[in-house]
Amino acid sequence: MTPVLTGFDYRRVPVADGVSLNVAVGGTGSPVVLLHGFPQTHLMWRHVAADLASEHTVICPDLRGYGASDKPAEADSATYSKRTMAADIVALARALGHERFALAGHDRGALVAFRTALDHPRAVTHLASLDVLPTLDMWDAMHGTSAAVGFHLYLMAQPPGLPEQMIAGAPDAFFGYFLDIWANDPDAVPADVRAAYLDACRAAVPSIVADYRASAGIDVEHDQADRDAGNRLTMPVTVLQQDWGAALGFDAAALWRAWATDLRHSTVTSGHFMAEEAPSEIATAIRDLLAR
Repeated sequence: MTPVLTGFDYRRVPVADGVSLNVAVGGTGSPVVLLHGFPQTHLMWRHVAADLASEHTVICPDLRGYGASDKPAEADSATYSKRTMAADIVALARALGHERFALAGHDRGALVAFRTALDHPRAVTHLASLDVLPTLDMWDAMHGTSAAVGFHLYLMAQPPGLPEQMIAGAPDAFFGYFLDIWANDPDAVPADVRAAYLDACRAAVPSIVADYRASAGIDVEHDQADRDAGNRLTMPVTVLQQDWGAALGFDAAALWRAWATDLRHSTVTSGHFMAEEAPSEIATAIRDLLAR
């Protein structure tokens, strides 16, 4: 049986033509939307969501192309652009009765959250980003042999065909590799949750690749346009990251300060899957953000 968020109600919510998202909703109070990363689903928030639901309405969707949400074919570069996925999230919140909401994202979900806050600043009251750089800065930061840690970014940036075929040839080995190397605490992702992640990824290879391909093309264009226009995040922003900036030779906090006028940037000691490895710390950080 696939794990679920205990005490949360599940529903499918239409957000665009032919696209509905699988979403878990629980708790009462001001809304907080939590967006998952790769290679995960909304289940990555299971501890944090339960914690925050004592004070907030917590909304945990599977992103377009992931988990049990719809996976439209990649018609063009916009299908899985972060702008399109951000519009999904705003439509989801509105369908659930929320014109304004706080937003936290991890990894791929953090890129969607970043774009949502830039494109829909009146909708996003607070923004939390977990262990990622904005797309434009990420590509600028990756260089030399240190960029080998992001080999998957370059693989999935290739034109349609080869990356999908290669990954589909051994999906559990590919996606499981990241679950293994990115976790400091292997027990943070129990066997049933790991199996659910792998099942979901195995069924979503084309859409996951399309998501990453967009980040090497149209998402960069959108970020560059905002940078050229001087657009910035004006809501309170919290960024939590591992200290990989030092290893890759850049100042992550400085990169984020260029985007956010009200920023708190902190490093954490957990691995990449910090919402599963250090859930109390992450829930506290989100509460502190919401108090600003």
